[in-house]
Amino acid sequence: MIEIHSISKSFDKYQALADINAEIKEGQVFGLIGTNGAGKSTLLRIISGIYQPDTGDIKIDGMDVWDNPAAKANVFYLSDDQYFYPQETPLDMLKLYKQQYPNFDEERFFKFLSTFSLDKKRKISTFSKGMKKQLSIFYGICANTKYLICDETFDGLDPVVRQTVKGLFVKEMDSRDFTPIIASHNLRELEDICDHVGLLHKGGILFSKDLESMKLGIYKLQCVFQHFEDMDQLSKEFSILHQELRGSLRTVTLRGNKEDIDLFMARMNPVFYELLPLSLEEIFITETEVAGYDFKQLYL
Repeated sequence: MIEIHSISKSFDKYQALADINAEIKEGQVFGLIGTNGAGKSTLLRIISGIYQPDTGDIKIDGMDVWDNPAAKANVFYLSDDQYFYPQETPLDMLKLYKQQYPNFDEERFFKFLSTFSLDKKRKISTFSKGMKKQLSIFYGICANTKYLICDETFDGLDPVVRQTVKGLFVKEMDSRDFTPIIASHNLRELEDICDHVGLLHKGGILFSKDLESMKLGIYKLQCVFQHFEDMDQLSKEFSILHQELRGSLRTVTLRGNKEDIDLFMARMNPVFYELLPLSLEEIFITETEVAGYDFKQLYL
């Protein structure tokens, strides 16, 4: 488990992180979302032991990460723009990574290169952005670390490769002790893979919640009531977070138990109703609006 305790970090007069507290449990995919400049990359670099926090501490499996090679050996960090030496080939970089990660799976790495048609003797500087992303992911997976930290890792990958990489993450989790931490500003990108999501905003964690439990307690209801006053009754029964009226069709975001909502609607006998789960984007729009933030202005 990764434990984040009261982390703050400033660069000159700019405060990138302010009193961050969170836990990243083993065996789940943790998604970190936030706008550009929210502090995602800074937090990931502190978790990886690249930056030292001004205050607070990070523990990986009970060990302080800063200046601790034993803790860092459990983490592989993939930056948004992974650095490769200008004249190096995938084969050259492999030698470097094998020195840092003794459990590096060289045989599997070469299979990845062959499958994705990446020449092991070609200079990495001549690779496209997407090819460099693929290569960095293969290094990260084959390093066989317990934690893989990904900063905008899917950015630049085509849809087929993107889904393939997600499948690789799931396979790793099924076969060994593996926990990916994925930072992105694209909520739709994380929805089909993450178990737990944290929202970083203006240097602080606004929410850190299990995705399934969030979806179970909040729904989108589309309905056409026979009587206008039926909406008042709905408001008395459930917590209404947001509603829109287009003609006779109401779209209502509300908190409640699915069975209770269905029973209520059956009693009201509406002309039409449909209860829908919310997307990750809709959940966070609703949650942040409740907390006083205009999420649409942040992301859309």
